[in-house]
Amino acid sequence: MAAPRTVDGVEAENTEISLTLSNSSSEDTKRPQFGTRFLTDPRQVFQHNAWDNVEWTEEQEEAAKKKVSENNQPLPLEKQEEYNSRASEYWNGFYAIHENHFFKDRHWLFTEFPELAPQRNLNHESQPNNSAVDSSHQDGCEQKQCRDFAALSGDNCAFPGSSATYRILEVGCGVGNTVFPILKTNNDPGLFVYCCDFSSTAVELVKTNPEYDLNRCFAFVHDLSDVEASFPIPDGSLDVIVLIFVLSALHPDQMQASISRLAGLLKPGGVMLLRDYGRYDMAQLRFKKGRCLSENFYVRGDGTRVYFFTRDELHELFSEAGLEKVQNLVDRRLQVNRGKQLTMYRVWIQCKYRKPC
Repeated sequence: MAAPRTVDGVEAENTEISLTLSNSSSEDTKRPQFGTRFLTDPRQVFQHNAWDNVEWTEEQEEAAKKKVSENNQPLPLEKQEEYNSRASEYWNGFYAIHENHFFKDRHWLFTEFPELAPQRNLNHESQPNNSAVDSSHQDGCEQKQCRDFAALSGDNCAFPGSSATYRILEVGCGVGNTVFPILKTNNDPGLFVYCCDFSSTAVELVKTNPEYDLNRCFAFVHDLSDVEASFPIPDGSLDVIVLIFVLSALHPDQMQASISRLAGLLKPGGVMLLRDYGRYDMAQLRFKKGRCLSENFYVRGDGTRVYFFTRDELHELFSEAGLEKVQNLVDRRLQVNRGKQLTMYRVWIQCKYRKPC
């Protein structure tokens, strides 16, 4: 098994997928993919490619804190502003070089987030006894939203996917490693998927993919940090918003306004799904001096940026946006390179937050 790839300092977060879903043994395809493989005997560490819910010792925690504190001298303000103002340029450069060869398709999403799988309209399934009333009320709300949108846009309710019954938006779609697995797996005829990215190069790669279907998908360029920028969909129209390793690319000062803006796009009962880097992840500990922009916020060798979260920080962001917690957990995983006899400690945070009904 290959060690996690880095290209110009960009950590290949898709290694979490290949370690758990793409192994050749038939045993791995039959077992639940996440949260069930525990290391009880350290002598057996190289028996598998990954171990779930690995507890850190106090010594490990202290060593990680020390490593981070040694490399937390921030770059000069003018250099920080340069990386902020040229963010889209750096991401365009990244996708121009790697195109669709860097990240693998995220088929693990349907295990972690069943909201993305077929036949999962949570707004209708969550309260079956009131489905007729809820459906009527929701249809009325959507018609009003449609009229409001038409009045603002001068169009007659003809936003992309306006006739869909289940709408998903992925923010920070890259070249479609989340979008295309959803479209392949979810055959719900009422499904419509929106996807956007800061990088115009990435969006163009999505649009030129042979699997891109305008009848089921709409890709567009959008700067998440610009809360004044409009979306091609009205507020209150989305069932699911997906943020996979994208919020961490924003400046910390821009995160709250961005999450609040996205929350406005959700229907009542809609959910926001997030998976991102956690504090003291291996990728954070690998940063050398001269890469820190501010506390727990770094710039990679190619100019792209990354922040490392705690659960409390994310909970505050979502709560301030008016969303209610469904899930907020730390995924501590021990990844193993059996060929080189190396161990790598990964820390990710996974969240689900719902808009109150």
